[in-house]
Amino acid sequence: MADEIRKIERVQTGVRLEKRVLKVLKAVASKHDMSMGELLEGILLHNFEGKLPFSEETLTFIEAMRMAHGLDLTAKDSHIMKED
Repeated sequence: MADEIRKIERVQTGVRLEKRVLKVLKAVASKHDMSMGELLEGILLHNFEGKLPFSEETLTFIEAMRMAHGLDLTAKDSHIMKED
């Protein structure tokens, strides 16, 4: 049943994220009236199945937020980032 409620257990985590990535994620979560944890869970569950997590409208919003926050990193950069 598609509308079935699934019981889950959430745990607190100490994940560190790049500052501009976090700003964009917070904006997307706020736009969709969801917590950061809920947004990250949704992104990850979609990706685990090889599905895209965002609609075209949300992708347009994300691009605007990337520009607003100076986020110029791409997926390619994920393997070459180094923290100061």
